[in-house]
Amino acid sequence: MQFLSNTGYAMADYRHLIMICVGLIFIYLGIAKDYEPLLLVPIGFGILMGNIPVFKGLGLSIYEDTSVLHYLYQGVTKGIYPPLIFLGIGAMTDFSTMLARPILMLLGAAAQVGIFATFLGALALGFEPNEAASIGIIGGADGPTAIFLTAKLAPHLIGPIAIAAYSYMALVPVIQPPIMRLFTTRKERLIKMDEPRVVSKREKIIFPIIGLLLCCFLAPAALPLLGMLFLGNLLKESGVTERLAKTARNAVIDTVTIVLGLTVGASTQADIFLTPQSIRIFILGALSFGVATSSGLLFAKFINIFLKNKINPLIGAAGVSAVPDSARVVQVVGQAEDPTNFLLMHAMAPNISGVIGSAIGAGILWSFIR
Repeated sequence: MQFLSNTGYAMADYRHLIMICVGLIFIYLGIAKDYEPLLLVPIGFGILMGNIPVFKGLGLSIYEDTSVLHYLYQGVTKGIYPPLIFLGIGAMTDFSTMLARPILMLLGAAAQVGIFATFLGALALGFEPNEAASIGIIGGADGPTAIFLTAKLAPHLIGPIAIAAYSYMALVPVIQPPIMRLFTTRKERLIKMDEPRVVSKREKIIFPIIGLLLCCFLAPAALPLLGMLFLGNLLKESGVTERLAKTARNAVIDTVTIVLGLTVGASTQADIFLTPQSIRIFILGALSFGVATSSGLLFAKFINIFLKNKINPLIGAAGVSAVPDSARVVQVVGQAEDPTNFLLMHAMAPNISGVIGSAIGAGILWSFIR
């Protein structure tokens, strides 16, 4: 009997079982449905680890100072992992689609309305300004940015905000298509866009330097994220640092993704995570994502009023930062109407600019709220 009382079976309650079920759902979605498996599988497994009941004081819980998981979690709470992920994203990203038609960057900016609308909504629900800012950034559908800002402003909310942000990123193929069809007509979804111009090698090399200076002078607090993003892209495009670019887009980002996902998942201990506050965060996150998607779509329809060569408003939905899933969803929805309509390369422009826009939005919120 004493043996049984010392096991996790005896210490578990219904809250642990609920969170273990959530972890299993994440793993299922990642493996069976292929929804962001690189994120959902380590996060789901981390949720399982974090919700195995353990004795306090043995250095096993992620919230105990002597725990190995606690040391790894410092990369989250200190904001170390997100810039490293941005380095890898930069080394994987081709900005040429955005440079070929700069007006499409406005769609990425328009989608950031979701961030500030949710910020105001969270304030109205009684959240403190620092908490509201962290919740609002979920609307950018950018997990690393959400974690980075929350670590700076509301570290006690990292668990629910990170889980909400990555959940909605993974569910892009489920959430976005109904919104896209609601706000566009079939005629609009059938619009075919002109081939983008060819972007020169010189433009690709100059852009990360100019982008860094323009964006970070505008929002200096975004420097840790955008600085690493543009550095990674310069390593890729320069042609002389391919070994560094390869390391950034493979070994670095893969290692950090594993550790970040595992520790974020493990931080969702039932006694800390299952609160009314977490439920409100998930609801606000869903609304934020919906507002961001619809804002990009509606703004695309608006600028079409002034354009001779119309753009397909579906690509406005890719203004959220879920790269490249949102762009792929645009392609799928567009081809459901016309299999010969290829929108992926066009959708990548607002998708990439959305990454930059969400980081700038986070920097602006951080600079004001601090």
